[in-house]
Amino acid sequence: MTKEADVFDGLLDKGVSRRDFMKFSTVMATTLGFLPTFAPQIAEAVTMKKRPPVIWIHLAECTGCSEAILRATYPFLADLVLDILSIDYHETIMVAAGQQAEDALHASMKANKGKYICVVEGAIPTKNNGIYGRIGGKTMLEVAKEVTGNALATICIGTCSSFGGVQAAAPNPTQAKGIGAALGIKPINISGCPPNPTNFVATIVHYLLLGKLPDLDENGRPLFAYGQSIHDNCPRRGHYESEEFVKVFGDEGTMKGWCLFEVGCKGPDTYNNCSILKFNNGTSWPIGAGAPCIGCSEPDFWDKMAPFFKQK
Repeated sequence: MTKEADVFDGLLDKGVSRRDFMKFSTVMATTLGFLPTFAPQIAEAVTMKKRPPVIWIHLAECTGCSEAILRATYPFLADLVLDILSIDYHETIMVAAGQQAEDALHASMKANKGKYICVVEGAIPTKNNGIYGRIGGKTMLEVAKEVTGNALATICIGTCSSFGGVQAAAPNPTQAKGIGAALGIKPINISGCPPNPTNFVATIVHYLLLGKLPDLDENGRPLFAYGQSIHDNCPRRGHYESEEFVKVFGDEGTMKGWCLFEVGCKGPDTYNNCSILKFNNGTSWPIGAGAPCIGCSEPDFWDKMAPFFKQK
């Protein structure tokens, strides 16, 4: 049986039709900035190529980024991630624990040295040589150095691993940092708290389709997802230009869907594709739900963008 048949049969068993799969491929094409006509090539790349091994490590974090992917139901990202990737190590979904988990980690690293993709979720405490975060008798700093050092590429999922996130917020007593800053490497940063799962999957699909990882911005984020600001594509942009602003939550402007800039929206300073992809099965996003953007995909957003709300 071919790899393509394996993948399709596995998705069919989970209630995903071939039509749905092609819809997914079209979403991936448009997310990456390709024409929808690239969908067949994406479908072929996803189903026919050998699954890249993945080692997914959790450091100082809340597991919200994993939850965002695992709970996504359209376009069935959780199923597809598990089918197109060989996830050899992931503490949240693996059966093994304790020494068995450690053995699985090192076995995969040894068998796939220089060939696996390392996905990192969470920041690294660096104060006093990293003693404020330990896994299996090693500091998170030591674990991250070892796993990323033997990887083909490192992808940081979420703002914590990308830039430090809430762990790095002032006063930052553990001197937590993002992976790049802590280790002196240049990972791919899929930032957001949490990020849209589609951006993570699209990064993997880009690699499967073209054999290389996507172009990045100055903060190490894929340009296809972070190349424009929230403000650039905000459906309330017209109200901004017309100087129609919400002054207080619940006022006339709120009811009319006016711009949220004057109640703290950080859309002009935040780069992400939230308004295009949306969350909750593509149905909504913060500004669409009436809440201002808090800039969660930006470096140091907990400090630079705060306070998110002010009491009147």
